[in-house]
Amino acid sequence: MKRRSFLQKTALTSGAISLGGVFSYATESNMNMAHEFNLKYAPHLGMFKQHAGDDPIAQLNFMADQGFTAFEDNGMRTREVPLQEKMAKTMQDRGIEMGVFVAHEIYWKEPNLASGDLDKRKEFLDYIKASVAVAKRANAKWMTVVPGHVDLRLSMGYQTANVVESLKQASAILEPHGLTMVLEPLNFRDHPGLFLTESPQGYEICKAVDSPSCKILFDIYHQQIQEGNLIPNMEASWDEIAYIQIGDNPGRKEPTTGEINYTNVFKFIHGKGFKGILGMEHGNSKPDKKGEQAVIDAYKKVDDFL
Repeated sequence: MKRRSFLQKTALTSGAISLGGVFSYATESNMNMAHEFNLKYAPHLGMFKQHAGDDPIAQLNFMADQGFTAFEDNGMRTREVPLQEKMAKTMQDRGIEMGVFVAHEIYWKEPNLASGDLDKRKEFLDYIKASVAVAKRANAKWMTVVPGHVDLRLSMGYQTANVVESLKQASAILEPHGLTMVLEPLNFRDHPGLFLTESPQGYEICKAVDSPSCKILFDIYHQQIQEGNLIPNMEASWDEIAYIQIGDNPGRKEPTTGEINYTNVFKFIHGKGFKGILGMEHGNSKPDKKGEQAVIDAYKKVDDFL
């Protein structure tokens, strides 16, 4: 039973508390308690800035006050080192687990890893080496990797072999540190022309790399557009999924705003015993503080069914 429900039930059944006192307690004290989520939903900077302001530390504290126990930051790698350290200290103090950051420069318009170009491979591996230090400062376990654009001059088999080789070498860098890069398949509509697009493809690559440091980031928004069939595809690739991201479709906003039945999707994830992080990589459907509160309320609604 959730702590909030237990306290309300205790108050209602206790002869020592008057009925008026019960409702006063429920409406004043309980409403200010942090929500106890069943899964580790991870907001990002900017999601609650109308409440918390622009300061990243204030935003992290606001997230913790709402009951969020995880956080992700795509841009952590490029932040100043003192800010990385300050954010890490705040997360540690507030019981927030760090999620993904983007480990390298992503090639959106031209091939890099798929091409087999050795200079581009070296560039990628240098980013991975540098990201080890970022991960240690931020207490991060995962980092996002996107293999980049397809190479139209090569067949898919050769491209896959080139990507696998780059990821094997990256895994050798990450394994001694217990770190994991998570490969993110992206949809054809928002990111046309990328090499990695579907969960079965990510699964095949992870099996070929065969390392605990190379797993799948299953972004529910992207895969709803790209392939649909969400729960069966997650089930089929589950042993290679290390990280999950969230966004409803259409619009890429919070759950309950689109077509995805997030109550059932989260039930599946929770039922699998998932202990990892679910990144809230989406926008807010409404502006201002009301929009931020709508995000919080949406997660409470879908999480309460677990």
